[in-house]
Formats: sequence, structure tokens, C-alpha cells
Amino acid sequence: MSLTLRTTLGCTEAVIADDGGLKQFYHVADILSQDLKINFSHKEDDFDTIDWEFRFKGHYLTLHYNIYNGISIFPTKTRDALNKDNKAVVELAGVLEGKLFNEGRRHIA
Repeated sequence: MSLTLRTTLGCTEAVIADDGGLKQFYHVADILSQDLKINFSHKEDDFDTIDWEFRFKGHYLTLHYNIYNGISIFPTKTRDALNKDNKAVVELAGVLEGKLFNEGRRHIA
């Protein structure tokens, strides 16, 4: 598994799975809450989109799911995000990539 970074929102967005479904979204949320002890402060669930806000090392980020665009993480302020917020996304993406990659390797016989 390899995460992709993009800047189309005006900030750094870590794309976890561009074709990810709800099951994978909840799995990533579980890793964030269980392994990284992250608490989601605001949850907005719509028909085709889910946005859950949280703090990571003092930075406000959003775990995002959309049925068309998949799963990603980006600064909550998007276009007004500070450079350090964007760096926090990159750092968290690296942590998640390691956890998701190692998890995938454990299931290989």
C-alpha cells in the first residue's frame, strides 16, 4: 500500500485509498483512535460523504470519506492551512502507511 499526496484542495491531502469503501474508512478511523489515541471531536456524516475532525500533535485535521473520491486526510482549514498543518498531514500519512503496510504483510501466508 502506498499513500498519495496531492494539493488540489489548496492544502496537502493524503489520499489513503482513492477507491476505498466504508469498511476501510472505519478501519483507518480505528487505527487512529486505538493505535494513535486520537479522539474525533466533530463527526459529520452525510449520504455520500463523511468528515471526522481530530487533533494530531496540536494540528486540526479531517479524516474524509466520499463514495466517489475514497478516503483521505487533510487540514481542517484546507485553503487556510498553515505549512505546519500540511507537514502534520505528511507525518501522519507516513505513520498510517507503515501501520497499513505492516498489517497487510501479516495476512500474507
